Amino acid sequence: MCYCDEQSKFEELRKFIQEKRNDKGALMPVLQKAQEIFGCLSYDIQEFISKELKVPMAEVYGVSTFYSQFTLEPKGEHIIRVCLGTACYVKGAQAILDRLSKELNVEVGKTTQDGKFTLEATRCLGACGLAPVMMIGEKVYGRLIPDDIPNILKEYQK
Repeated sequence: MCYCDEQSKFEELRKFIQEKRNDKGALMPVLQKAQEIFGCLSYDIQEFISKELKVPMAEVYGVSTFYSQFTLEPKGEHIIRVCLGTACYVKGAQAILDRLSKELNVEVGKTTQDGKFTLEATRCLGACGLAPVMMIGEKVYGRLIPDDIPNILKEYQK
């Protein structure tokens, strides 16, 4: 990413903070705006917000890590969510998750080196009748077996 691009993003965030600085509860909308601009809330971004809002870093970090809508690391182009809810788990969801991790060479909760995929384990995707289930973006894949994974990934690796 171009340094000048980073600078313009921080300037955009600074302007937003200036507008919200005196609002009660400004931290949440500022964090939401920062994530919208940068795609995540890295340490540098949190530190910037802390200084600009004059809020302790511990408070910024606490809010950033408490709410699941926030992420401290950039997400991949495609987010893969594997359901580990009861129905999916008993039908072999862990093997699906393990196969994805192996095929993508990435740990659960992390993003591939090329930034293409983020692999997440979730509790329930609301498709228990199709167990085991995963989603890539908004597309649902059900009744999976580990050997389905390579062909599904090929659709997104083009």
